Amino acid sequence: MSSLGGQYNAPHLGRNAANFAPLTPLSFLARAAAVYPDKLAVVYGDVRFTYRQFYDRCRRLAGALRLRGIGPGDTVAVLAPNVPALLEAHYGIPMAGAVLNALNTRLDARSIAFILGHGEAKLMIADREFAPLVKPALQELGRALPFVEINDGHGPQSLGGTDYEAFLAEGDPASDWQVPADEWAPITLNYTSGTTGNPKGVVYHHRGAFLNALGNAITFGLDRNSVYLWTLPMFHCNGWTYPWAVTAVAGTHICLRRVEPAAIFAAIVEHRVTHLCGAPIVLNLLVHAPDEAKCRFDHVVEAATGGAVPPSTVIEAMERMGFRVTHLYGLTESYGPSTVCAWQEAWDGLPLDERAGRMARQGVASLTLAGQRVVDPTMADVPADGATIGELVLRSNTLMKGYLKNPAATAEVFAKDWFHTGDLAVMHPDGYVEIKDRAKDIIISGGENISSLEVEEALYRHPHIMEAAVVARPDAKWGESPCAFVTLTPQAPPLTANDIITWCRASLAHYKVPRTVVFGALPKTSTGKVQKYELRERARELPQ
Repeated sequence: MSSLGGQYNAPHLGRNAANFAPLTPLSFLARAAAVYPDKLAVVYGDVRFTYRQFYDRCRRLAGALRLRGIGPGDTVAVLAPNVPALLEAHYGIPMAGAVLNALNTRLDARSIAFILGHGEAKLMIADREFAPLVKPALQELGRALPFVEINDGHGPQSLGGTDYEAFLAEGDPASDWQVPADEWAPITLNYTSGTTGNPKGVVYHHRGAFLNALGNAITFGLDRNSVYLWTLPMFHCNGWTYPWAVTAVAGTHICLRRVEPAAIFAAIVEHRVTHLCGAPIVLNLLVHAPDEAKCRFDHVVEAATGGAVPPSTVIEAMERMGFRVTHLYGLTESYGPSTVCAWQEAWDGLPLDERAGRMARQGVASLTLAGQRVVDPTMADVPADGATIGELVLRSNTLMKGYLKNPAATAEVFAKDWFHTGDLAVMHPDGYVEIKDRAKDIIISGGENISSLEVEEALYRHPHIMEAAVVARPDAKWGESPCAFVTLTPQAPPLTANDIITWCRASLAHYKVPRTVVFGALPKTSTGKVQKYELRERARELPQ
């Protein structure tokens, strides 16, 4: 009897140019421009671009990069707020075959310089607003770097580079671009501090970006009538792949330079915004905005949030203002959201505190995630009892290629053919996951990861600090903030919390600096290890 597998493996049933094309999110823009050329694609202040114009500008960018010798495998770094140039970079740079490295605008100059060097950036595009950050970063880098500057009236100090619009004019809007021969080719490079304080370069591929964008579009209910407001930084996991997701459905991008309540409410009313994303701090900003900044609107705005769980009072206040909140979970390594707290109709009639409890869970696998489990150290599934804690592990096409130039860390995180998140969770009987603790003491402040080890290292460099430990403290504005517990040397002069904070500001990005400092002896185990779980309890009990 012939093998069933054999007959379907015949040579004439193989891949060919007609039945197989590499997946890339770049195709979304080409399609939108072809199908909806005159539809509004991008809004930024008084600036308006149709999909035809958006596509032309991205092709100009690709052409200009090629003329500068930028091609496959080259890294192009971009330091900018949520302006059209950064949105265009998500298409124009990979259209040239290059890799986009969107830089975190909250980093310090030393970190920016490290990333530029580690990623081997061949060209940098930066907004004039960040001149005070860019100049020392380039000095720290210690080598010449071709430079393009964005100037739309913010930041009067010139960086001495080619003007962005002049740079685009060098490119041809009719220039052709090619889909990558291999969908596994890199498309972007993002850096995460991870758990060590040493930035790790997370490499995304075209296939994962394509799939995650479509998954997000479906999960979040995007269509061609959607109006997406950019309150989530595009540098953060490439905006959770929404630069591609919104374009895939030919929705409208509303770019916003600064996340300010008055500007957000005004944009919602003016443009009838339907969707926005952000860390819980964004929700807090909207809830606690002064009355004069708030505007009434008569439609529902879908708001997706990740990171620390928004308290029930915030969810209730958001609902009263016309927002519907969806809770997500993900990591830089998973292109942003990998897990969604999928809404169940049975929850509609629950009291707010019970609904908030359901919504606080991280939830079920997103549409394009192949699988998620909560496992014990032997990789066996923990009981789905909502109480037994294990590690959350993932498997998907929407996971990174790996860490740039770091095979050891890549092998460790992909051990036993699963991606190890390092987050400790429980599995509920209904299949919903809930994160209970963050392994290795990562602090999430305003949606940004902060390594406690990195902050501790800065504290230990102080000549009068003998011991230091840093943990997360609940923060009404940022979700969490670093809380430092320090023991001074016997010879130390009188020091205040402000003295320690000022010391940290000299070597850390401001969002990493402890907002609270507690002096005294550190609790330890019999083997001398600091008991961080006890410090976390102390931090929670501190008066706000």
